[in-house]
Amino acid sequence: MDGSSYYIPAAAMGVALAVKAPALSRSWRDPLLRSVCALLALAGLVFFFAAPPTIAQVNAVTGVTNVSAPLVYCLLSAFSASCLVLVVNWRGGPPDETRRTTRRIIAGYGIVIVALIVLFTLGHAPVERLVDFDTYYARTPYLSGMIVLYLAALTVAGVAMNFMCGRWALQVRGWLRAGLLIIVTGYLFNLAYLTTKFTAVIARWNGHDLDYLSSDAAPVLASAGAQISAVGFCLPLACQRVGDSWNTWSTYRRLGPLWRELRPVSAHANQGVRISWWSPAELQVTQRESDIHDGMLSLYPYFDSEVRSRAHAAALAAGSDPAQAQAEADAAMVAAAVRARAADPEGRVISAAGVDTAAATPPEGPRDLVRMSIALRHSPVVAAAREPAGTRPGSDFHDRTR
Repeated sequence: MDGSSYYIPAAAMGVALAVKAPALSRSWRDPLLRSVCALLALAGLVFFFAAPPTIAQVNAVTGVTNVSAPLVYCLLSAFSASCLVLVVNWRGGPPDETRRTTRRIIAGYGIVIVALIVLFTLGHAPVERLVDFDTYYARTPYLSGMIVLYLAALTVAGVAMNFMCGRWALQVRGWLRAGLLIIVTGYLFNLAYLTTKFTAVIARWNGHDLDYLSSDAAPVLASAGAQISAVGFCLPLACQRVGDSWNTWSTYRRLGPLWRELRPVSAHANQGVRISWWSPAELQVTQRESDIHDGMLSLYPYFDSEVRSRAHAAALAAGSDPAQAQAEADAAMVAAAVRARAADPEGRVISAAGVDTAAATPPEGPRDLVRMSIALRHSPVVAAAREPAGTRPGSDFHDRTR
């Protein structure tokens, strides 16, 4: 394999990390985000330093023959640890338990990394090997131990990842399950990579030459496994973000009827500082909710509790559930209040002494603005409240909604 086979996935990991970097700078304390970025960074470093041209350059710059071998093995061990840490943080659970498990994984693979360095230092590797270090030095004292240790550490991580992700996939649905199954698929490639490595090394121990499995087949499997696993890690997170954005914009759109109903009486909507159209969706929703609350605040003197009570009874009689009936009643009271405010351009109700403050107070509990907004467009109870008769005592909502 030439260098491009390594550098292309390394560049892909670098691009993914660059996309995540702004979010990491804003939320450095988020352990899940830190784990994702650590995984992407280590995956990119593994591919970069495992490329034969980079191996030769590192050996030349350091002046230590084959020093790239322990470097790559240490990076692979750190990458394995980062995968396990990411799954642990991703799955969640009691924070103290999650932190303990994370520390144990880091400590365990930290010991492996130290052992790899010690074994390489004790061994003797005078002949530079760019692609077949594992098989060439498979029977060399200390270096053989280093090779077996890094392969064993990767195997433990691969089996653990498949076990954790496979079991978790049985408990969830949707994009998360799809991502976990993709990760399992990627780690099956990694286990195939480790199988070819072990097979080639064991063949060397027994005097046979299966080096092509280690130098030719294994890198292809490793590249495929890492990239598939990266997709599995990123897919649910990306889809969750898209889904959250979609839900936020959906909320913004569904609030439209209520916002437009109250806009004529909302001082904030007409005179306040408006945010730009390219502002984040969450800010757009907050702005719209603020306009709605501002409009309802100006309508409190015109709210008629009798209108709301009759609308609530009519909605229940029409088959609405309690939450929906409350939203329809609130929407009917708002619609009637808007008409009453329009009929009082001089604001006599507001300025008149002895305004019924009880009628001007909001109902108990928070209002469901989205349900109210939908009721404004579709509820026959609200349609009845819009008519002049709907605001008069004795109005028959039941007749109008049948």
